[in-house]
Amino acid sequence: MYLERINQPNDVKELLAEELPLLADEIREFLIDRISETGGHLASNLGVVELSIALHRCMDFPSDTLVWDVGHQSYTHKILTGRREAFGTLRSYGGLSGFPKRAESDCDSFDTGHSSTSISAGVGFAFARNLRGGDERIASVIGDGSLTGGLAFEALNNCASLKQNFVIVLNDNEMSISKNVGGLAVGLSKMRTSDWYTGLKEGVHQSLEKIPVYGKKIDQTIHRTKRGIKQFVIPGMLFEELGLLYLGPVDGHNISVMERIFEEAFNYPGPVLVHVLTQKGKGYPPAERHPARFHGTGPFDREKGVPLAHRRATYTDVFSTVLKKAGERDDKVVAITAAMMDGTGLKRFARQFPERFVDVGMAEEHAATFAAALALSGLKPVVCVYSSFLQRAFDEIMHDVCMQKLPVVFAIDRAGLVGADGETHQGIFDLSYLSMMPHMTIMAPKNKWELSDMVKFALTYEAGPVAIRYPKSEAYEGLREYRARIIYGKVEEIWPEGDVLLLALGSMVSVAESVREALEAEGRSAALVNARFAKPLDEDFLRAAMKRYRGMITMEENVMTGGFGEQVQAFLSEEGYEGKVLRIAFSDAFVPHGDAAVLRKACGMDPDSICTKIRDCFW
Repeated sequence: MYLERINQPNDVKELLAEELPLLADEIREFLIDRISETGGHLASNLGVVELSIALHRCMDFPSDTLVWDVGHQSYTHKILTGRREAFGTLRSYGGLSGFPKRAESDCDSFDTGHSSTSISAGVGFAFARNLRGGDERIASVIGDGSLTGGLAFEALNNCASLKQNFVIVLNDNEMSISKNVGGLAVGLSKMRTSDWYTGLKEGVHQSLEKIPVYGKKIDQTIHRTKRGIKQFVIPGMLFEELGLLYLGPVDGHNISVMERIFEEAFNYPGPVLVHVLTQKGKGYPPAERHPARFHGTGPFDREKGVPLAHRRATYTDVFSTVLKKAGERDDKVVAITAAMMDGTGLKRFARQFPERFVDVGMAEEHAATFAAALALSGLKPVVCVYSSFLQRAFDEIMHDVCMQKLPVVFAIDRAGLVGADGETHQGIFDLSYLSMMPHMTIMAPKNKWELSDMVKFALTYEAGPVAIRYPKSEAYEGLREYRARIIYGKVEEIWPEGDVLLLALGSMVSVAESVREALEAEGRSAALVNARFAKPLDEDFLRAAMKRYRGMITMEENVMTGGFGEQVQAFLSEEGYEGKVLRIAFSDAFVPHGDAAVLRKACGMDPDSICTKIRDCFW
């Protein structure tokens, strides 16, 4: 009833205060219904319904600016800005994005998808507003998990330079994806559990206000007294020491209280941090009990809270088993993750070897340099991270790991297309940025058994870092009979006879298998080789292949620029190869959200499209 009255930005302001909790209930029911059908980020969005309503009551859209950190919790914001009817297309190709998108609505101010960026963006918007003399309200919402990222602290440090208002909303739910870790989490927990602090501060404030004000001196005394109380009750008031006014903790499910606090915050002549306490998954018991499981979910049975699709073993599952067994065999193996214990399959390792498991928080840069020091200390660090998140550790991998030729293993999950999460999460760049790094070895498995063999190989390789990339998908179980021993920098020949050569890497080997069968059915002959290594190239094999095949087709789930195919083509050109080289890879562009199979077809990376390209090039 109330949700139907929200059809365009700012409609929520027309509701009465007593109607808002009922609107929140309706939004929760709507989100549970829709996400159970489409999949998406459920727990995080259920936790910020009231928070989103309160912010929208205090801000005007699209004139005001609201930046969501990561942005996976922006579903209520989308509903309140008139996009409710589009939720049936959530995260589908051409449909509503699961993250803020400027192209989707002028109420979305900043495209996000990775953590810890919102404060930096907010400071930038505030600086620009101040420079041009604007008066719009600017707020950044950041979770306590994202606050562990280094970029967030860099931005907080810069906040003190602002001379006008800017509001940071710290959404504190004790979770990122996995349980939060580290000193900041402990500090926020102290604030969170100091319930008596809020009442004490309010009582003292009211008492002080009754004292007649005889000028600036007493005003300064009041400020010093309030500050002293905060420092006594909450040791190390980090935010106020950085120059921000701290307000909170505030009940993140009480709209009227938040509305009042936000109004105070927006009227303060400087940067403000409002500490809001929320419950991830609120209103849906399965998500309350298992917030990590419902962080990002596929379609599920609403009544039972279980996935609709039958789940087969993924590459992540295989890696999880292999690493746990490696930890049993060798007590020097240490697993490191950046707030992604569940996503990268490290829960089993962490339970069995808690002393050798390290979650550094959302700090991939720190993870890489930390791992470098572990390697120098004689340990065997394995950094487990999603492909698109590893980008943030580029300098540390280059400078601290590769330059020192340290035996750090990078287990790169979600390499290639991830589908519904879209541009910010597609893992189609790691081959390019890792290939340029001296001393880096890059591997990719064709099936689940080869992933196991590669992890074991990487843990015994001591001449430098090894990156193993594997996709989000179910682990391929074909080609089991082809399991040649892994030899450094050498390919595996599967079907050596043919007119042209399909040289496929990792997940593209199974695609190449389908392509080869289709070409053979047409009377066309194609050989198939599993590249195994993106770096180093098997130069001996390539020299021999120049004499055997009139054409070569490289296949990789990466962008063309700087990728595996470009390296192969450059080598063949230098060697004087006269045959044609066709590179199958993603074009130099960001791939939008959608079902992975749909995206492959749209990008010309499915077997039918590849067959057409090969025919056009060679026959």
